[in-house]
Amino acid sequence: MYLPAHFAESRPEVLFDLVRSHPFGLLVTQNKGGGIDANSVPFFLDPATDGAPGVLRAHVARANPLWKTARDDVDALVVFEGPQGYVSPAWYPSKTEHGKVVPTWNYVMVQARGRLRAIEDRDWLLAFVTRLTERHEGTRAAPWAVSDAPRDYIETMLGAIVGIEIELTTLVGKWKVSQNRPAADREGVVDGLLREDGDEALARQVRTPGAPA
Repeated sequence: MYLPAHFAESRPEVLFDLVRSHPFGLLVTQNKGGGIDANSVPFFLDPATDGAPGVLRAHVARANPLWKTARDDVDALVVFEGPQGYVSPAWYPSKTEHGKVVPTWNYVMVQARGRLRAIEDRDWLLAFVTRLTERHEGTRAAPWAVSDAPRDYIETMLGAIVGIEIELTTLVGKWKVSQNRPAADREGVVDGLLREDGDEALARQVRTPGAPA
């Protein structure tokens, strides 16, 4: 990834927050035939306690050949995208000063890399889908639980999926949110995003890069 220093984000808490709040990652793998495969998958990130990037966990359909064909001797790549959007040069106060401005695109991204491991163990799968369900159902007034479904049905469903685990070697963030513009232009971008697009999430990142996503 092209990463100018002024767009780099390395604070672990910021990277973890982006992955937690935007868990639907694009998993890119090289298959054993030499080709490249891309699958969109919701992930669960378990940060490490020793300063390492942590572990990404997910599951895919057993019918998806990914878990059998992905190489495990090279890193897989997972891309998580946060707020993103078009930036008009008309929003810059500097446009009226000298006119030397052009459009751009602002975005927030985290890229994770590590070796992929497929897991077929049913106890692991049950524990994982239970955690995943609790994460996404936990804020609902009447959350659904895995135990709400008949046990034999859950057993059938567990047989139809395979776990994915990626022990991360790197977790890299890119916050391209107008840091290369003067302060007045940055405020112009915030105002334009809020006024024309109603994009509060991206405006918040322009105003404070790395703000909670």
